[in-house]
Amino acid sequence: MTADRPIRVMRIIARLNVGGPAIHVVLLTARLGPPEFESTLVCGQVGPQEGDMGYLAAQHGIEPVSIPELGRELSPLRDVVTLVKLWRLMRRLRPDIVDTHTAKAGFVGRWAAWLARVPVRVHTFHGHVFHGYFSPAKTRVFLWLERLTARLSTRLITISPGLRDELANTYRIAPAHQIEVMPLILDLGAFAETPRHNGHFRRRFDIPPQAPLVGIVGRLVPIKNHELFLQMAARLVHVPALSEARFAIVGDGECRAAIEARAGELGLAGRVLFTGWIADLRDVYSDMDALVISSHNEGTPVSLIEALAAGVPVVSTAVGGVPDLLRGGAYGALVPPGDPDQLADAVREALEAGPAAHEDVRRAILADYDISRRAAELAALYRALLAGAQKGRA
Repeated sequence: MTADRPIRVMRIIARLNVGGPAIHVVLLTARLGPPEFESTLVCGQVGPQEGDMGYLAAQHGIEPVSIPELGRELSPLRDVVTLVKLWRLMRRLRPDIVDTHTAKAGFVGRWAAWLARVPVRVHTFHGHVFHGYFSPAKTRVFLWLERLTARLSTRLITISPGLRDELANTYRIAPAHQIEVMPLILDLGAFAETPRHNGHFRRRFDIPPQAPLVGIVGRLVPIKNHELFLQMAARLVHVPALSEARFAIVGDGECRAAIEARAGELGLAGRVLFTGWIADLRDVYSDMDALVISSHNEGTPVSLIEALAAGVPVVSTAVGGVPDLLRGGAYGALVPPGDPDQLADAVREALEAGPAAHEDVRRAILADYDISRRAAELAALYRALLAGAQKGRA
């Protein structure tokens, strides 16, 4: 970098599938632009059963560079091809900073950046795959690879203090002083401005106006543990005050058929609604009376943040970065993972309290995730790391 040109940043993510990492990288790429920055977004292809957020990049005028081999699954041959393609792209564009997101992109992206002699190599952990995803043997391999690749990194970033502590102390990826905490970059204004209970989502899916509506938003994959959500629902329908309750499962994925079958087995046919992917969630949150996370593991789930910004009470299993996000229970109820009785009790209490009790929380979450403030903080970190790298080369 010289004084007469912008700082060149290459941001790499495995794919722009529905979720916080995709939103984060798109908004960050859009925010950190000329005259100070010149950002390039690189990504792979979204899977056939995943929601595609490529539309968000288009809305912000971003045309990502596509590397088809940069997908979710590990494959030695494809990963070598990806590494070579990224190295060539970096040698051509000469980025000052490479910022990688998600595990696969973080691994090949940082190695390519090291080989291409990129001055600053940053990786952002939006969560981790060291619990609840793979077999113990496979997890040990991933841990070894992450510890090795961390040595190539100028700085690691996590999106919550709890995640930093896990990476530093539980999994020993890197010392805590090498890990920066930077919350997600989100734009929550549209959720905050949408009136509560506007009725659009209920009319679209024929949900009675008076029926309590409990929802879950996200991929239909094993780590999200929809079984626990269904067990919670099966308990709540026997509560007299909630006998008309409905349960919306918003999203799609590999487990949809199994979850639909399980809902029938639990006697929830007609009570559980499967909507598939919905790109604009404003009306969904508007009509929800409570949002639930039932996962085995999480980073910082965007659905919780969006729901809180919309004024929706939330209940979640106390996993991953969720306790940090919910301020230990101040922003929403936390329950032990795998306990349907406690989850049902917490949801019932949230429904009884109603959204008015959460107005202070809504204002707090909007302040916590102010997009201008967070983007400025990351820009400052980029400048400091690049200055340090240039000083070290002098």
